[in-house]
Amino acid sequence: MTQSMSRVGKCIDNGPMEGFWGILKRERYYGKRFTSREVLVNMIEDYITYYNTRRLQRGLGVLTPLEKHELYFAA
Repeated sequence: MTQSMSRVGKCIDNGPMEGFWGILKRERYYGKRFTSREVLVNMIEDYITYYNTRRLQRGLGVLTPLEKHELYFAA
């Protein structure tokens, strides 16, 4: 993962990241209790793996992000 920092007033990457965190909270955070910071961090790491490798997305043609990435580089 590479950190991306846009110029002031050019927050092009903010929208997709806000959307991702909203999905994560809706699917894995709300209504749950975490006993420690470590448990919360593990949940987030596991969800990122799930999101990238197993969660199908309509916006990507009903593919996972990893599948879309592989198709892009195979072309």
